[in-house]
Amino acid sequence: MKRFFFFAVISAMLACPPAFAKTTACDDLKATIEAQLAKKGVKDYTLEIVPADQVKDQKVVGSCDGGTKKIVYSRKK
Repeated sequence: MKRFFFFAVISAMLACPPAFAKTTACDDLKATIEAQLAKKGVKDYTLEIVPADQVKDQKVVGSCDGGTKKIVYSRKK
């Protein structure tokens, strides 16, 4: 029984594409976020793609390239 369960789990893992391994291209994600903001009527803002370790107290609105980069949002003053 244990052997059957083990093979069933392994088979399911191999048959399904791992969703957690999906990486998003930063430019594509940034364009998607910009479209959503435009749809909501948001104006006077900037979106920047920065390395994840350089994010300070900015508002993070997206993560891309496997979490190595973040997209940060700020209002123009």
